[in-house]
Amino acid sequence: MKLKMFSVPYLVWMVIFILVPLLMVAYFAFTGEDGGFTLSNVSSVGQYANIFVRSIWLSVIATVICLVIAYPVAFILSRMEKHKQGTMLMIVMLPMWMNFLLRTYAWMTLLGNNGIINNILELIGIGPFKLINTSGAVVLGMVYNYLPFMILPLYSVMEKIDKSVLEAASDLGCNSRSVLFRVIVPLSLPGITSGITMVFVPAISTFIISRMLGGGSNLLIGDLIEMQFLGNSYNPHLGAAISLVLMVIILVIMTIMNQFSPDDQVLI
Repeated sequence: MKLKMFSVPYLVWMVIFILVPLLMVAYFAFTGEDGGFTLSNVSSVGQYANIFVRSIWLSVIATVICLVIAYPVAFILSRMEKHKQGTMLMIVMLPMWMNFLLRTYAWMTLLGNNGIINNILELIGIGPFKLINTSGAVVLGMVYNYLPFMILPLYSVMEKIDKSVLEAASDLGCNSRSVLFRVIVPLSLPGITSGITMVFVPAISTFIISRMLGGGSNLLIGDLIEMQFLGNSYNPHLGAAISLVLMVIILVIMTIMNQFSPDDQVLI
């Protein structure tokens, strides 16, 4: 009974800040300006299919790059001595202590036509290049801002893998490649799926990064939703419909990812 009482504040929080907003989104998505039921908002989402495809594609690229970078970093961190891990984790988290907008604005300065990177390239005779307002700049912003969200889940899982397991695999004839793909990767699979989810979900719904680094030619789903609620093309019903479709896409992807994360896996 006491445990149920402790759960009441969380249940109230969920109802007010999760369930009610979701119901409001669903209501606006399936109603028109007159308040009557309609499917026209949801059916209109199809005309923005190219934006959905672009958003998913760039988010997938950013997630893959984060995984490739974060995996060896997390493994190295997990094998360090305990007193060094705290310092290295602080370095990983350090960029997140700065405001998200400031971090992204810093990349605008670096990637600008007269930015630091182009100035350096021009000095060595291989530039300048158009770096800002490109899809590559958007992916770079996603990777930079969301990389810690991939490192931390991987580190938390890898840190629990006993070193004796890796030593036993080597003693039984596994080379470094076999140890990686037959021991480390299977045991770290829950961290991989968690990291992919934690990076992909905010990446696909971002709008600040695409607006500041991508320019108007790299419109993403987040930008499209933001335009319906705060932009000149004010249409909260269409914005709610797009948001609903985006939630469905994210839920489907998360469901697929959960299939690759066995709940009964025990880390030795």
